[in-house]
This record gives sequence, structure tokens and C-alpha cells, in this order.
Amino acid sequence: MSWTKRLHSDSGSAGSSAVEEAAQHQPPAQPGRVDDLPPVDDTFEEIKTHIHKKLLDALDLSKLESAGRDGIRSQVTIAVDDLLTLEGAVLRRVERDRLIEQILDEILGFGPLEPLLQDDSVSDILVNGPKRIYVERAGKLELTPVVFKDNPHLMNIIDRIVSRVGRRVDESSPMVDARLPDGSRVNAIIPPLAIDGPAMSIRKFGKKALSFDNLVQFGALTPNMGQFLRGSVIARLNILVSGGTGSGKTTLLNCLSSFIPADERIVTIEDSAELQLQQDHVVRLETRPPNIEGQGEVTQRDLVRNCLRMRPERIIVGEVRAGEALDMLQAMNTGHDGSVATLHANSPRDAITRLETMIAMAGVDLPDKATRQQISSAVDLIIQAARLSDGSRKVIAISEVMHMEGDTIVMQDIFTFERTGLSEDGRILGMMGPTSIRPHCCERIKAAGIEFAADMFEK
Repeated sequence: MSWTKRLHSDSGSAGSSAVEEAAQHQPPAQPGRVDDLPPVDDTFEEIKTHIHKKLLDALDLSKLESAGRDGIRSQVTIAVDDLLTLEGAVLRRVERDRLIEQILDEILGFGPLEPLLQDDSVSDILVNGPKRIYVERAGKLELTPVVFKDNPHLMNIIDRIVSRVGRRVDESSPMVDARLPDGSRVNAIIPPLAIDGPAMSIRKFGKKALSFDNLVQFGALTPNMGQFLRGSVIARLNILVSGGTGSGKTTLLNCLSSFIPADERIVTIEDSAELQLQQDHVVRLETRPPNIEGQGEVTQRDLVRNCLRMRPERIIVGEVRAGEALDMLQAMNTGHDGSVATLHANSPRDAITRLETMIAMAGVDLPDKATRQQISSAVDLIIQAARLSDGSRKVIAISEVMHMEGDTIVMQDIFTFERTGLSEDGRILGMMGPTSIRPHCCERIKAAGIEFAADMFEK
């Protein structure tokens, strides 16, 4: 056949007994959820490695690239059957199918991680070395039966992930941020920094972007909060989304961006591109790490400065971390209103303090009062997201940035979430709603053609 180079060479009887032994020990499995997978023993991994190595010799992968997964599956199936027959091994059909799927994952995907990536109930994948892989479901962590063969096997998958987005990870650069083709966020750290072997975390993104209706359905906010935020985006208020790690900031940012009119030009700036904007007129910018000589780095601050020359109508910064905060605030104050950004903070007031710290990181010696005036003039709203102890994610505050009084920035809460207790099944109970304060920005929202009900802000 044209797709085989050498199928029957170098096949001894050494693999036969291993295959037969695996056939006796492996229980039937057709993985749906990843916890339906049977435990992986060393014998089966040896068989898979043995067959995979021979397939790399047998298959001309350059001719299979255009065949698609189904086309490659049929050719791999034929090759696996021929190899098993040649070695005199017998596998049950379910084990043979499992072997073929795992080999396909090794050739085309991300190896043992593929079942986890395809499992919609998994939101985070945490790899603590080759033998301990955890996932998060419904806000809770659990250990999976999925394992890698060894450290080199895990390193091979990490290299495959980061190389696809033009990044690298090695001893000279042992930490890396990357993304999967669907935008899922990846962070990897390898020895010597990771003592027990390579470690990797994957923040999975859903196949379909969530809407505010979904967030209301999940209890993350109320319909009135959604209406208010929709009016704020249309009225071109400058908005910061604040929260801790895993609190849902990026999801909120995606939802907010869905309200931007389709005829406006949007420029996004991210460390690792992961936003899922629905508009057509979007220019996506991504930072670049330094090369092996330590040159060629492009930071978020460089991209913020450059995007001002790209005629943006909306600027969206995926996450403000350092000196780009100053350039972002200046853009908000000089005609680029309607901008949105996220940052890490535990409360709206903390978000203001963090902005001051990041402005100081820009290396510009501004007096504290001038810094706060920049912030109070630029930022209109701060949305505080939180991941609660029961795993749920909620918007716990929407605060309006008012003005300066002396050296202090005045803020007022428009909507809040107040905890009231704990249910019998461990879920956090609370009241989410308005504070009876009508925000000053309602006049700007009204001027944009949106009016709210008179009792919308009443408790």
C-alpha cells in the first residue's frame, strides 16, 4: 500500500506475550466521561508504546496530513490489525478500539489529555507530574485515572502544545504561557523549577461562549444586573472586571464584549490570546516572549501603545499586570472610551489600589493625587467577580467610580451579593441585588437611548 513503508519488518514475538497479558487484564471500556476510563497499567502502556513506535515506521505521515482524523483512523486501524496479527496477539474489540483511539491521540492530539479535553464536565486540568492528573468539576478537584508513561512522555506533549503557538520551554526558559487551538489557557513549568517533574495547568474554555442569559441561569448575577451592564457597554462606559484566579473574569469580559455594536472596530490585547469575541471587526494582538538570545520581546505595554495608532473604537485588555495600566488609563482619558480590561483584586477598592501600584511600575514618577485623578477620571465601573468556597462563581459587586474628594477616590456600590448562610448540601446562600442607590452614570446611559425602570435600583 502507498501509505506503508515497512509494516512487517522487525516484528518479533517479544510483544506478543505482553499484548496477550494486557488482553487478560484490561476491562472493557468505552470512555464517555473520563472517570469511566479503566485504570492504566504499565503493561498496556508498554504495548501502546510498542505499537506506536512501529506505526511511526509503518505509516507515511506526510501523506496522511490531508486525510483528516477519520481517514487516518481507517489507515491506523488496518496497520494495528496487521501488527497484532503478525505478532500473534489477540485483543478484545473494546481493547483494540481503545488502543487505536489512544494511538490516534498520540499522533494527532495531546496524548492522554485528549479524553479530558473532550469531557465537557471538566473545567480545569491540573497535571502534577506524569502520574497525578487532577480535574475540576463543578468547582471541586478530583484525581483521575489518566497518566503519562513517564516524564519524557509528558514533556513531549508540553512541547507539542507550546510549539503550536510559537513558544518554547526548556531549561533556559522553564516557564511558559500558551493556548490550545480552542483558546484554552495553558501554563507549564518544568525542572529544575518543578521538582517532581513537569507540571501543567489548562483552563478549558467551553465550545460555545456563554451569554449573560447563561450567567443569570447559573445564578452568577441577576437579570437587572445584566440589563445595567448591557446599557453601560452601549453607552461606552470604561469598565474594569476585577477578581481572583478562576473567578470568571474572562467569561464576564466575553459577555460584556457581546454588547459592543458590530460596526465598531475592536482591538484586543492579551498575554495569551483567549478571548472569544463574536464580532467580525476584531483585531487580536498577543505578546511575544524573548527569544533564546533574550531579544525580541513584545510586552502588553508595547501593544497598548501601538494599538492607539490602529484607529480602535474599543480597546480590550485581557489582563492588566504592570506598566500598561498607565497607557490604558491615558487611552481611556483621551477619546478611547468604552474600553474594558480585567485585573486581579479582591474587591473594587483593592482594584483601585492595584491600579495605583501598576501605574508606579510604569516608571513614571507621578504624585499619588495625580495618579488617583487619572483613575477616577478614566474608570466608570468596577465589576467584582468571585469564586466562592462551594465552587460557584458570582458577581459580588458592581461599583461606580465617582470623583475625588481630597486625596480619596469616592466609590458607591450599585449591586452587591450578601452571604446569609450555608445550605445542608454545602451551597452558599445569599441575597444578590441593588443597594437602592441610583448610579450617576444613568444619565450617560439614558443619553445613549437606554432607560431603566424606575424601581430597577430599589431593594
